[in-house]
Amino acid sequence: MIVCRPPFVPEMHHHRKQDLEKAFVSHAPGYWAGQSIPADLWNDATWQLKNRITSLSQLEQHLHLTDEERNGVLLSGTKLALAVTPHFFNLIDRDDPDCPIRRQVIPRIEETWTDDYEMADPCGEDSHMPVPGLVHRYPDRVLFLVTDRCASYCRYCTRSRVVSGAGEQELETDFEAAFRYLETHTEVRDVLLSGGDPLLFSDRRLETILSRLRAIPHLEFLRIGSRVPIFLPQRITPALCDILRRYHPLFMSVHANHPRELTVEVRAALERLADAGIPLGNQSVLLRGVNDDPETMRALIHKLLMCRVRPYYLYQLDLIRGSRHLRTSVAKGIEIIENLRGHTTGYAIPQFVVDAPGGGGKIPVNPDYVLQRTDERVLLRNYEGRIFEYPEPGSGSPAAPQPRLEPLLEPAAHLAAG
Repeated sequence: MIVCRPPFVPEMHHHRKQDLEKAFVSHAPGYWAGQSIPADLWNDATWQLKNRITSLSQLEQHLHLTDEERNGVLLSGTKLALAVTPHFFNLIDRDDPDCPIRRQVIPRIEETWTDDYEMADPCGEDSHMPVPGLVHRYPDRVLFLVTDRCASYCRYCTRSRVVSGAGEQELETDFEAAFRYLETHTEVRDVLLSGGDPLLFSDRRLETILSRLRAIPHLEFLRIGSRVPIFLPQRITPALCDILRRYHPLFMSVHANHPRELTVEVRAALERLADAGIPLGNQSVLLRGVNDDPETMRALIHKLLMCRVRPYYLYQLDLIRGSRHLRTSVAKGIEIIENLRGHTTGYAIPQFVVDAPGGGGKIPVNPDYVLQRTDERVLLRNYEGRIFEYPEPGSGSPAAPQPRLEPLLEPAAHLAAG
């Protein structure tokens, strides 16, 4: 289903909104309707970047800001810059400060509030950086931070210390030192390009980096982490896709958090990437008031599959400074996975992970499906809360002579409710 319409209006009936979230919608020209912008300009990535919303006065032309938002914008230049592409800005509800798109990209005063346990570098990247810009935290793979700029800036950015030019640090990437490190460290087989957003580079600049990496024999495959297909789908041109397909195996992780982000234009961009043979995975961040309910998450993952994108990770929000207003509990993430498992295809279910504070790496967190484990048997529960026994091999005579195909016990009330 494809629908074209103007930006969201607050008086729209709730169920009508829900239906439209599940549809692929083009929001153009939206807030730019009165400007008679030619289609070729609107669909040009350079025009989109030059016409980003970057100031309080621009915001106030289109949105009815709350005091929390207005004060947040005034202070945003000291932490993380404000920038939203026209394409993405069109997804914002004009009058609703709780709009799930608005919460992601419009600064709020709460960003200046910090808790003792929050950190500037919650994933410990700076302490695992053997050369400037290259993070080697896992044995066989590295994170290559190639730029500090993005098409739009997420208010919960885990690298806000170095991204956008407004943070407390500057990203200093030594490309030649990074290439030399990779050439000599033969244990590295996988390089993830991130930043900032690598797809903001020109075609020529991006191909220079990819070709240099591909010339290193022990690098088995490359990955790109990017929100450009969501923020700036106009950048995903046939020419870019032609370049990327030269460097297979090449994977891409995109970042969508809410079903409204998957528009007609975004779906076309993702399909171009898929047609170029690039496996696509999505990494969502669990955000309060954005996607912290099973209905929203189900709509998102189903739309992702329709775009030929595999839901890959659902991240617990990192302990970045000033992010408490967007953070949920870990229990909420487990609850969402509980409500997906068994209720939709397995391909659609992301792995919920916590990136351990201080650099411990990604730790998968799942509902408790293993209830008891001994040398003789494992007690398991399914998505309905029914409990089954599976005998371990070589255990002699288990409690049941055959694996039980019927539940041992009736579902416990608290499990069945999940």
